[in-house]
Amino acid sequence: MAFDGIVISNITQELSRTLTGGRIIKISQPEKDELILTVKNYDTYKLFLSASASLPLIYLTKGTKPSPISAPNFCMLLRKHGSSARIISITQPSLERVVDIAFEHLDEMGDPCVKHLIMEIMGKHSNIILCDDKNKIIDSIKHISGAVSSVREVLPGRDYFIPQTQEKYDPLSLSAEDFLAHIAKKPIPAGKGLYQSLTGLSPLIANELCHRAGIDAEQPLCVQPEEYALHLYRELSLLIEQIKSNEFAPNIIYQNGVPTEFSSIPLTCYSDFEGSVTKPYDSISLLLEDYYAARNKFTRIRQKSADLRRVISNAIERDVKKYDLQLKQLKDTEKRDKYRVYGELLTTYGYSVIPGEKSVTVQNYYTGEELNIPLDPDLSAIDNAKHYFDKYAKLKRTFEALSHLSEETKDELDHLDSIRTALDIAENEDDLAQLKEEMMDYGYIKRHYTQVKNGKKPPKKAKISSKPFHYRSSDGYDIYVGKNNYQNDELTFQFASGNDWWFHAKGMPGSHVIVRSKGEELPDRVFEEAGQLAAYYSKGREADKVEIDYLEKRNVKKPNGAKPGFVIYYTNYSLVAPPQIDALTLVSD
Repeated sequence: MAFDGIVISNITQELSRTLTGGRIIKISQPEKDELILTVKNYDTYKLFLSASASLPLIYLTKGTKPSPISAPNFCMLLRKHGSSARIISITQPSLERVVDIAFEHLDEMGDPCVKHLIMEIMGKHSNIILCDDKNKIIDSIKHISGAVSSVREVLPGRDYFIPQTQEKYDPLSLSAEDFLAHIAKKPIPAGKGLYQSLTGLSPLIANELCHRAGIDAEQPLCVQPEEYALHLYRELSLLIEQIKSNEFAPNIIYQNGVPTEFSSIPLTCYSDFEGSVTKPYDSISLLLEDYYAARNKFTRIRQKSADLRRVISNAIERDVKKYDLQLKQLKDTEKRDKYRVYGELLTTYGYSVIPGEKSVTVQNYYTGEELNIPLDPDLSAIDNAKHYFDKYAKLKRTFEALSHLSEETKDELDHLDSIRTALDIAENEDDLAQLKEEMMDYGYIKRHYTQVKNGKKPPKKAKISSKPFHYRSSDGYDIYVGKNNYQNDELTFQFASGNDWWFHAKGMPGSHVIVRSKGEELPDRVFEEAGQLAAYYSKGREADKVEIDYLEKRNVKKPNGAKPGFVIYYTNYSLVAPPQIDALTLVSD
């Protein structure tokens, strides 16, 4: 995630093209460090600015946020200077992470004057500053005193300047001689040398330039031939020419369906990564809105599901220990038949046992071989036989009980694993609510009850509105994917008809995938795409390929008493599919 000088240049170019000449018709401050400027320029645009320390942003948006009843002081001041003002320019100094919005308005005397709204995107030091035409600070959304920063005060009446905390070169005017003399000679990795020496370059872009030049970003340029440095400079020069010509190509890199990076230039360094998909955009603002919405959604769901994940993880850890102990005890019961044979042989050959002997060798009539049987010398042959029969009976009872218990524990582990996989699939709070309901139904979470007047305590049921995913194949067939065990059961045994096709990842937790056949013979491509969905919505999502079982729904059965989502089938086909779903269309029902 690189909100660097190149992305800022792309944003500045888009804002300049869209907003220059427009009038500011509304100013709001929904949060203490956020602004929304509504600009009328043929169409109406909303410019979102955030000086949040964790996520500073500036882009055009279509969304709205409620404003406080009483406008903050900075918002009131900005309304005084900026209401009905005309935007005359939007610029970026060099490749700094700074956007300067210059606007013209009438002062108290009715004379035109120019003000500057400066957006600084500098991580925790981000700020929104209002200046006059002489670079004097009128006010800022964050006040920075000398006690906070020894580099620059941001207070009314102070001079505005961009702080130079590091000595960096301007890549827009960097010569080959300066590059070779001051950057290529640094005894640090080539990638690090680029972003630490040049304004506006992020580690992502530095690594991209090294990749384009065929240079190892981890190796210093000073230990490589000079032509390597010249080649890297040529790639940098080509990039700078693209920036100066406004030749941007906004794109998001998705890895296994999750947005991981964005940039305003093509990122060839991700071409070698398995499962990486590039989504191009025409607008950097639309890209930023989509990217951060997707990231926030992913992060928010992970946070909201943390408690459920912890409950499931603890339950799985407990059951794994119990299951291992049960298997160990089951293994100990394997010698039960040996004790039964000892008892039977002693009953048959007991007459030949000499009292006081510690063992006896007899012929095993089951195998025809000689068998040595240990004896308790204080007991008779018949009592030794009874002792072995008692041990056999005890181990047999233990085996029968443990066989049942270990099967129950294994079923519970599979159930817990399926819930954990469903938590990875969940996309919103409704999905989590249905999973929480399942966990309460099976006792993993205590259900809370509501007291009513008659003294009864009915269960407090969650209102569920989560629905399965609905995809449409390339050939127009509807494909449905369950998000959890309850939806899997509903899809398979209530929604699907007998001649629909059923898909599931082999031998691992995952979604039931139903293809509505419409009574037709499906094209091969539909089977491939449904297999990809079954692979993606399974525990094998991170694998290169996943084996998928598929068959007609009529042959899928649910055993009596089986936990939700669990089925059996005996005749099926198999295919191997990659967990990739980018070519499929998600339908909004």
